[in-house]
Amino acid sequence: MIKQIILLITSICIAAYMVVYSKIFDFEFSAIQLQSFYNMLYLYIGSATYCFIAGELTKNFSQVDRLWSTIPLVYCWYFTFVSDMEPRLVLMSCLVTIWGLRLSFNFARKGGYSLIPWRGAEDYRWEVLQRDIPVFKKKINWSLFNFFFICFYQMGLIFLFSLPILAAWQANSDISYADLMIGLFMLILIIIQTIADEQQHKYQTKKYEFIKAKKEVKGVYKKGFIDTGLWKYSRHPNYTCEQLIWITFYLFSVSASGEILNWSIIGCVLLVLLFYFSAKFSEGISSKKYPEYKNYQKNTPMFIGF
Repeated sequence: MIKQIILLITSICIAAYMVVYSKIFDFEFSAIQLQSFYNMLYLYIGSATYCFIAGELTKNFSQVDRLWSTIPLVYCWYFTFVSDMEPRLVLMSCLVTIWGLRLSFNFARKGGYSLIPWRGAEDYRWEVLQRDIPVFKKKINWSLFNFFFICFYQMGLIFLFSLPILAAWQANSDISYADLMIGLFMLILIIIQTIADEQQHKYQTKKYEFIKAKKEVKGVYKKGFIDTGLWKYSRHPNYTCEQLIWITFYLFSVSASGEILNWSIIGCVLLVLLFYFSAKFSEGISSKKYPEYKNYQKNTPMFIGF
């Protein structure tokens, strides 16, 4: 896992360097666009710093999770307002709002939020990492991991995958039918993701009803993990949709600029890398916990077809 984390942190540094200094991409921003970018960059730095300090003080290291579905709304609507509500940006921000509200609801019903902002359920994987990886048993090493990866890497990634809205504004072109089709496809992905999360929520709720009542866990719940519905075709249909949602979001910048590749692609590419390694780590835990999970891995693709 250490190697994967180092690879992820290195990848964002290399990708950022290549995008900025390769001279392949157009960085001709207007003064107001550039200032808007810096304002949101400061917000990223401030929010990542808050997550680090809150995590260190409370020992709850899921502070970024509480912002994952909310801060992209701030980034997108800020750029939209400053652009004088350009129609394409309004469409993009509305879709991100639908995505964010839905994901926030799903996170809230899992106990992710609390009236006290820094409290709430913690991602179980952080506890596993601290327990099972010897290097993280030293407090200083875990604090460095929290600073560089959990807070600044992940918050930086959120900032980056929101930036196609700035690239779309930079292109300064009229909204088109292509934008409407992209928006429709993104909405469909949000709906599919909702269905996947609902199926998982119902499964887990029913399973834990058996466990709390101290009854024998029967039927499909005996396996311990869901493999029906959308989960029959993908081991992570919700993760699949999350990646496709932000790849689709990037396509708005393609529609606006007419260029298949532009500088804002860095966000969705790094998101795919993060979700791949995140899924691999989660599955390592599941395969140890549930005897039938390895067979599920053999017969069902992780994401789509591979």
